[in-house]
Amino acid sequence: MNAALQAVFERFMPSYLQHHRLSPDQGRVCAHIRDCRTDVLGGLQWQCSHCDYQQPRYHSCRDRHCPQCQHRATRAWADKQQRAVLPVSYYHLVFTLPHALNPWMARHHAVIYRLLFHCAWETLKQFAHDPQRLDGQAGMTAVLHTWGQNLSRHVHLHCLVPGGVLTEAGHWHAARSNYLFPVKALSRCFRGKMVSALRQAWTAGELSGVDTEEIDTVLDLLMAKDWVVYTKAWYRQADTVVSYLSRYSHKIALSDSRIKAIHGDRVSLHYKDYKRGGRHKTLSLSGEELIRRFLQHVLPKGFMRIRHFGFLANRCRGTKLAQIRRALKVPVVNEEDSGGKDDSMGKMLSPCAEVTRCPRCHQRQWRVVAEIAPQRRMKRR
Repeated sequence: MNAALQAVFERFMPSYLQHHRLSPDQGRVCAHIRDCRTDVLGGLQWQCSHCDYQQPRYHSCRDRHCPQCQHRATRAWADKQQRAVLPVSYYHLVFTLPHALNPWMARHHAVIYRLLFHCAWETLKQFAHDPQRLDGQAGMTAVLHTWGQNLSRHVHLHCLVPGGVLTEAGHWHAARSNYLFPVKALSRCFRGKMVSALRQAWTAGELSGVDTEEIDTVLDLLMAKDWVVYTKAWYRQADTVVSYLSRYSHKIALSDSRIKAIHGDRVSLHYKDYKRGGRHKTLSLSGEELIRRFLQHVLPKGFMRIRHFGFLANRCRGTKLAQIRRALKVPVVNEEDSGGKDDSMGKMLSPCAEVTRCPRCHQRQWRVVAEIAPQRRMKRR
């Protein structure tokens, strides 16, 4: 039985393609979601050692946009990040781009997403290095989201920031505020950096199709509006911190659980209306419109939607975290310990290695008895 989004693609993609063209990235994602955990990808034949019942388990596509492939990836990522958590307070910051930029993002999303990461970090870094504030190097893990609950374009960064900085002298300077830095000041600084970066990108020819009048009009409009930076203090417990961020790390625009029903040419979608206090509502969209909204959130191939900055940057994280732990007088954790072999095995066997109960005898005694070769898509039709 197909998963919910997979079923939507199977049913409505032919009519969608009559009116829309897919980009290479969108076409690749559609093919992956369509074929995930089907005989197209092949798999393994498993047999219950207790009653000899057999069933096939097909390989997953492991595409980051596929709702069937994110649970295992989230667990593996959380296990890895657990070793980088410090015994300090954490802050959750959200940097949001105004909807006035949406028309540009439809054409130049890779450029604007890159600038969003850069400007958010430059804003935080400026405040952290300010001698009147913390006066040191901050750390940040940022996760890009491009959607709202109704699948509209709503581009923002979820950032988890340890509550303090590493000073040049090698000391840990803890933040004392419940909101890390003043939100209005952060918002104004972020707005200025982002507008300036957009101007520079246009001058460098990275925003093709945007003429002089449009760039001036849009940037003036952006500077005239208040931007939104949300900040919230979080807890000190390592388990809680990682669990909290893992909710965002591999989240996709639409999970299977949110698709409630398919009736005729309509799809019922569950969502939260945050403008009405987070009330649960149902949205009815045509199948083609749901596909259109989903595909506008496909990321360019190779684009990193999870990034680490400052003392959490990959190039220096091991050294800097050890330095911070010594300053805090807590045990130093080896970032390389565990995870390597287990992660690789998980990638090879997922989802075939997932242990489920035998539907006949309800035991968990499975063994592989055969390999299922991938089938050509054309043979399924």
